[in-house]
Amino acid sequence: MSEIRTAALIVNAKSRRGQKLFKRACRRLHQLPFKVEPHAVRDPKHLDRTVRQALENKPDLVILGGGDGTISGLVDLLVGHDVILGVLPLGTANSFARTLGLPLDIDGAIDMLATGTPKRIDLGMIDNDYFANCAALGISPQIAESVPHGLKKVLGRVGYLGWAGYQLGKFRPFTLFVDDGTSGEKKLRVVEVRISNGPYHGGTWLVDEAAVDSGQIVVQAVRGHYKRRLVANWAWSFLGRPERHHDTISFSGTSIKIRTDPPLPISIDGEVLAHTPVTAHVAPGVIRVMVPRTPA
Repeated sequence: MSEIRTAALIVNAKSRRGQKLFKRACRRLHQLPFKVEPHAVRDPKHLDRTVRQALENKPDLVILGGGDGTISGLVDLLVGHDVILGVLPLGTANSFARTLGLPLDIDGAIDMLATGTPKRIDLGMIDNDYFANCAALGISPQIAESVPHGLKKVLGRVGYLGWAGYQLGKFRPFTLFVDDGTSGEKKLRVVEVRISNGPYHGGTWLVDEAAVDSGQIVVQAVRGHYKRRLVANWAWSFLGRPERHHDTISFSGTSIKIRTDPPLPISIDGEVLAHTPVTAHVAPGVIRVMVPRTPA
Protein backbone atom coordinates (compact mmCIF):
# COMPACT_ATOMS: atom_id res chain seq x y z
CA MET A 1 0.00 0.00 0.00
CA SER A 2 1.33 3.44 -0.94
CA GLU A 3 0.16 4.84 2.41
CA ILE A 4 2.58 2.60 4.31
CA ARG A 5 6.31 3.05 3.82
CA THR A 6 7.72 2.08 7.24
CA ALA A 7 6.53 -0.12 10.07
CA ALA A 8 7.59 -1.38 13.49
CA LEU A 9 6.82 -4.86 14.81
CA ILE A 10 6.68 -5.26 18.59
CA VAL A 11 6.09 -8.81 19.86
CA ASN A 12 5.52 -9.95 23.42
CA ALA A 13 8.07 -12.78 23.29
CA LYS A 14 7.96 -13.75 26.96
CA SER A 15 6.76 -17.28 26.28
CA ARG A 16 8.63 -19.91 24.30
CA ARG A 17 5.77 -19.85 21.78
CA GLY A 18 6.07 -16.07 21.46
CA GLN A 19 9.80 -16.34 20.73
CA LYS A 20 9.21 -19.05 18.14
CA LEU A 21 6.46 -17.13 16.38
CA PHE A 22 8.52 -13.93 16.41
CA LYS A 23 11.31 -15.71 14.52
CA ARG A 24 8.77 -17.12 12.08
CA ALA A 25 7.24 -13.67 11.56
CA CYS A 26 10.67 -12.13 10.94
CA ARG A 27 11.33 -14.61 8.15
CA ARG A 28 8.25 -13.26 6.40
CA LEU A 29 8.85 -9.54 6.91
CA HIS A 30 11.09 -9.14 3.86
CA GLN A 31 8.14 -10.15 1.69
CA LEU A 32 6.15 -7.08 2.73
CA PRO A 33 6.21 -4.07 0.37
CA PHE A 34 7.55 -1.78 3.11
CA LYS A 35 10.38 -1.77 5.61
CA VAL A 36 9.67 -3.30 9.04
CA GLU A 37 11.82 -2.81 12.14
CA PRO A 38 11.29 -5.86 14.43
CA HIS A 39 11.44 -5.84 18.25
CA ALA A 40 11.16 -8.97 20.42
CA VAL A 41 10.37 -7.97 24.01
CA ARG A 42 11.06 -10.80 26.47
CA ASP A 43 10.21 -8.78 29.59
CA PRO A 44 6.60 -7.46 29.41
CA LYS A 45 7.63 -4.55 31.67
CA HIS A 46 9.58 -3.17 28.71
CA LEU A 47 6.73 -3.30 26.18
CA ASP A 48 5.56 0.27 26.86
CA ARG A 49 9.08 1.63 26.52
CA THR A 50 9.66 -0.27 23.27
CA VAL A 51 6.45 1.05 21.72
CA ARG A 52 7.28 4.62 22.76
CA GLN A 53 10.75 4.32 21.24
CA ALA A 54 9.31 2.88 18.02
CA LEU A 55 6.84 5.79 17.78
CA GLU A 56 9.72 8.28 17.96
CA ASN A 57 10.69 7.14 14.45
CA LYS A 58 7.16 8.02 13.22
CA PRO A 59 6.36 4.73 11.45
CA ASP A 60 3.23 4.54 9.31
CA LEU A 61 2.28 1.19 10.85
CA VAL A 62 2.84 -0.30 14.31
CA ILE A 63 2.29 -4.06 14.40
CA LEU A 64 1.59 -5.45 17.87
CA GLY A 65 2.15 -9.18 18.30
CA GLY A 66 0.55 -10.92 21.28
CA GLY A 67 -2.77 -11.79 22.85
CA ASP A 68 -5.73 -9.57 23.68
CA GLY A 69 -4.11 -8.40 26.92
CA THR A 70 -0.98 -7.25 25.10
CA ILE A 71 -3.00 -5.34 22.49
CA SER A 72 -5.20 -3.62 25.10
CA GLY A 73 -2.23 -2.80 27.29
CA LEU A 74 -0.42 -1.00 24.47
CA VAL A 75 -3.21 0.53 22.40
CA ASP A 76 -3.34 3.59 24.71
CA LEU A 77 0.12 4.54 23.47
CA LEU A 78 -1.05 4.76 19.85
CA VAL A 79 -4.01 7.06 20.50
CA GLY A 80 -3.22 10.57 19.29
CA HIS A 81 -0.49 9.44 16.90
CA ASP A 82 -0.85 9.43 13.12
CA VAL A 83 -0.19 5.71 12.93
CA ILE A 84 -2.05 2.61 11.81
CA LEU A 85 -2.34 -0.39 14.15
CA GLY A 86 -1.52 -3.83 12.79
CA VAL A 87 -2.35 -6.94 14.80
CA LEU A 88 -0.37 -10.17 14.83
CA PRO A 89 -2.61 -12.57 16.82
CA LEU A 90 -0.40 -14.68 19.11
CA GLY A 91 -2.77 -15.23 22.05
CA THR A 92 -5.11 -17.99 23.19
CA ALA A 93 -8.48 -16.38 22.43
CA ASN A 94 -7.50 -13.61 19.97
CA SER A 95 -10.91 -12.00 20.43
CA PHE A 96 -9.88 -8.63 18.99
CA ALA A 97 -8.44 -10.26 15.87
CA ARG A 98 -11.65 -12.26 15.46
CA THR A 99 -13.72 -9.09 15.84
CA LEU A 100 -11.71 -7.44 13.06
CA GLY A 101 -12.04 -10.51 10.82
CA LEU A 102 -8.26 -11.03 10.70
CA PRO A 103 -6.55 -14.29 9.73
CA LEU A 104 -5.49 -16.08 12.90
CA ASP A 105 -2.41 -17.75 11.45
CA ILE A 106 0.96 -15.98 11.20
CA ASP A 107 1.31 -16.23 7.43
CA GLY A 108 -2.24 -15.05 6.78
CA ALA A 109 -1.96 -12.17 9.25
CA ILE A 110 1.29 -10.94 7.67
CA ASP A 111 -0.08 -11.26 4.15
CA MET A 112 -3.10 -9.19 5.21
CA LEU A 113 -0.80 -6.36 6.32
CA ALA A 114 0.26 -6.04 2.68
CA THR A 115 -3.15 -6.47 1.06
CA GLY A 116 -5.49 -4.98 3.67
CA THR A 117 -6.83 -1.48 4.19
CA PRO A 118 -6.90 0.88 7.20
CA LYS A 119 -10.24 1.18 9.00
CA ARG A 120 -11.10 3.72 11.68
CA ILE A 121 -12.60 2.01 14.74
CA ASP A 122 -13.78 2.74 18.27
CA LEU A 123 -12.01 1.78 21.46
CA GLY A 124 -13.70 1.05 24.76
CA MET A 125 -12.72 2.81 27.97
CA ILE A 126 -12.93 1.86 31.63
CA ASP A 127 -12.75 5.24 33.34
CA ASN A 128 -9.64 6.70 31.59
CA ASP A 129 -8.11 3.41 30.41
CA TYR A 130 -8.56 2.43 26.75
CA PHE A 131 -9.20 -1.18 25.82
CA ALA A 132 -9.54 -2.92 22.49
CA ASN A 133 -12.24 -5.54 22.79
CA CYS A 134 -13.94 -6.59 26.02
CA ALA A 135 -13.81 -6.15 29.78
CA ALA A 136 -15.62 -8.44 32.19
CA LEU A 137 -16.54 -8.91 35.81
CA GLY A 138 -17.75 -11.99 37.59
CA ILE A 139 -16.21 -15.36 36.86
CA SER A 140 -13.84 -14.10 34.10
CA PRO A 141 -11.46 -12.17 36.40
CA GLN A 142 -11.44 -15.15 38.76
CA ILE A 143 -10.37 -17.36 35.87
CA ALA A 144 -7.81 -14.84 34.60
CA GLU A 145 -6.16 -14.56 38.02
CA SER A 146 -6.02 -18.28 38.70
CA VAL A 147 -5.67 -20.25 35.43
CA PRO A 148 -2.43 -22.26 35.41
CA HIS A 149 -0.14 -20.97 32.66
CA GLY A 150 0.73 -24.47 31.50
CA LEU A 151 -2.94 -25.44 31.11
CA LYS A 152 -3.68 -22.38 28.97
CA LYS A 153 -0.54 -22.91 26.90
CA VAL A 154 -1.05 -26.63 26.21
CA LEU A 155 -4.84 -26.90 25.83
CA GLY A 156 -5.73 -23.41 24.62
CA ARG A 157 -9.43 -22.48 24.58
CA VAL A 158 -10.59 -25.98 25.58
CA GLY A 159 -8.35 -25.93 28.65
CA TYR A 160 -9.48 -22.40 29.46
CA LEU A 161 -13.15 -23.47 29.38
CA GLY A 162 -12.39 -26.54 31.51
CA TRP A 163 -10.73 -24.37 34.14
CA ALA A 164 -13.74 -22.04 33.99
CA GLY A 165 -16.02 -24.95 34.84
CA TYR A 166 -13.83 -25.82 37.81
CA GLN A 167 -13.86 -22.22 39.08
CA LEU A 168 -17.67 -22.11 38.95
CA GLY A 169 -17.69 -24.29 42.06
CA LYS A 170 -16.24 -21.36 44.04
CA PHE A 171 -18.28 -18.62 42.42
CA ARG A 172 -21.38 -16.81 43.73
CA PRO A 173 -23.87 -14.56 41.86
CA PHE A 174 -23.72 -10.84 42.62
CA THR A 175 -25.85 -7.68 42.33
CA LEU A 176 -25.25 -5.31 39.41
CA PHE A 177 -26.32 -1.68 39.31
CA VAL A 178 -26.16 -0.18 35.81
CA ASP A 179 -27.10 3.30 34.60
CA ASP A 180 -26.99 4.09 30.88
CA GLY A 181 -28.21 7.66 31.43
CA THR A 182 -31.64 7.17 29.88
CA SER A 183 -34.02 5.70 32.45
CA GLY A 184 -32.30 5.64 35.82
CA GLU A 185 -30.25 2.97 37.55
CA LYS A 186 -31.24 -0.69 37.06
CA LYS A 187 -30.63 -3.41 39.66
CA LEU A 188 -30.04 -6.98 38.49
CA ARG A 189 -28.95 -10.28 40.01
CA VAL A 190 -26.28 -11.59 37.65
CA VAL A 191 -23.53 -14.14 37.23
CA GLU A 192 -21.39 -12.32 34.64
CA VAL A 193 -21.08 -8.87 33.05
CA ARG A 194 -19.32 -8.08 29.76
CA ILE A 195 -18.34 -4.54 28.77
CA SER A 196 -17.89 -4.86 25.04
CA ASN A 197 -16.46 -2.94 22.12
CA GLY A 198 -16.70 -6.09 19.98
CA PRO A 199 -18.82 -9.26 19.89
CA TYR A 200 -16.10 -11.77 20.87
CA HIS A 201 -15.19 -12.65 24.46
CA GLY A 202 -12.86 -15.50 25.34
CA GLY A 203 -12.61 -16.37 21.65
CA THR A 204 -16.36 -16.97 21.23
CA TRP A 205 -19.12 -14.75 19.85
CA LEU A 206 -21.13 -13.58 22.89
CA VAL A 207 -22.29 -9.96 22.49
CA ASP A 208 -24.45 -9.62 19.41
CA GLU A 209 -25.02 -5.87 19.83
CA ALA A 210 -21.34 -4.85 20.02
CA ALA A 211 -19.30 -3.61 17.05
CA VAL A 212 -16.01 -1.72 16.78
CA ASP A 213 -17.56 0.99 14.59
CA SER A 214 -20.94 1.49 16.31
CA GLY A 215 -20.00 4.56 18.37
CA GLN A 216 -21.42 2.85 21.47
CA ILE A 217 -20.24 0.67 24.32
CA VAL A 218 -22.35 -2.37 25.27
CA VAL A 219 -22.81 -3.76 28.78
CA GLN A 220 -24.22 -7.28 28.66
CA ALA A 221 -25.35 -9.02 31.86
CA VAL A 222 -25.99 -12.76 32.23
CA ARG A 223 -28.98 -12.81 34.54
CA GLY A 224 -30.10 -15.29 37.15
CA HIS A 225 -29.32 -16.81 40.53
CA TYR A 226 -28.03 -20.09 39.18
CA LYS A 227 -24.56 -20.80 37.86
CA ARG A 228 -25.97 -23.24 35.32
CA ARG A 229 -27.27 -20.23 33.36
CA LEU A 230 -23.70 -19.07 32.81
CA VAL A 231 -22.54 -22.57 31.86
CA ALA A 232 -25.35 -22.83 29.30
CA ASN A 233 -24.63 -19.36 27.94
CA TRP A 234 -20.94 -20.18 27.40
CA ALA A 235 -21.67 -23.64 26.00
CA TRP A 236 -24.15 -22.49 23.37
CA SER A 237 -21.83 -19.67 22.31
CA PHE A 238 -18.85 -22.05 22.12
CA LEU A 239 -20.92 -24.32 19.85
CA GLY A 240 -21.81 -21.39 17.59
CA ARG A 241 -25.44 -21.02 18.68
CA PRO A 242 -25.76 -17.35 19.71
CA GLU A 243 -29.55 -17.50 19.37
CA ARG A 244 -29.65 -19.18 22.79
CA HIS A 245 -28.57 -15.95 24.55
CA HIS A 246 -32.02 -15.63 26.14
CA ASP A 247 -30.55 -15.21 29.65
CA THR A 248 -28.79 -11.95 28.83
CA ILE A 249 -29.81 -8.30 28.89
CA SER A 250 -27.79 -5.57 27.18
CA PHE A 251 -27.43 -1.83 27.70
CA SER A 252 -25.89 0.40 25.02
CA GLY A 253 -24.68 3.99 25.15
CA THR A 254 -21.71 6.29 24.97
CA SER A 255 -21.22 6.26 28.77
CA ILE A 256 -22.55 3.69 31.25
CA LYS A 257 -22.05 3.69 35.02
CA ILE A 258 -21.49 0.32 36.70
CA ARG A 259 -21.29 -0.70 40.34
CA THR A 260 -21.68 -4.05 42.09
CA ASP A 261 -22.43 -5.53 45.47
CA PRO A 262 -19.93 -6.69 46.54
CA PRO A 263 -17.24 -4.61 44.74
CA LEU A 264 -15.51 -6.80 42.16
CA PRO A 265 -12.33 -6.87 40.05
CA ILE A 266 -12.61 -6.24 36.32
CA SER A 267 -10.53 -8.06 33.72
CA ILE A 268 -9.75 -5.98 30.63
CA ASP A 269 -9.05 -8.29 27.69
CA GLY A 270 -7.91 -10.97 30.11
CA GLU A 271 -5.86 -8.82 32.53
CA VAL A 272 -7.29 -7.73 35.91
CA LEU A 273 -6.77 -3.96 35.85
CA ALA A 274 -9.73 -2.29 37.58
CA HIS A 275 -12.41 -2.66 40.26
CA THR A 276 -16.03 -1.55 40.50
CA PRO A 277 -17.46 1.05 40.60
CA VAL A 278 -16.44 2.32 37.14
CA THR A 279 -17.80 4.22 34.17
CA ALA A 280 -17.57 2.52 30.78
CA HIS A 281 -17.19 4.83 27.77
CA VAL A 282 -16.67 4.57 24.04
CA ALA A 283 -13.95 6.51 22.23
CA PRO A 284 -15.47 6.67 18.72
CA GLY A 285 -13.17 6.39 15.73
CA VAL A 286 -10.11 7.09 17.84
CA ILE A 287 -7.70 4.77 16.03
CA ARG A 288 -7.06 3.20 12.62
CA VAL A 289 -6.37 -0.51 12.27
CA MET A 290 -5.40 -2.67 9.31
CA VAL A 291 -8.24 -5.04 8.28
CA PRO A 292 -8.89 -7.30 5.29
CA ARG A 293 -9.99 -5.46 2.17
CA THR A 294 -13.66 -5.97 1.33
CA PRO A 295 -14.12 -7.48 -2.15
CA ALA A 296 -15.52 -4.95 -4.61
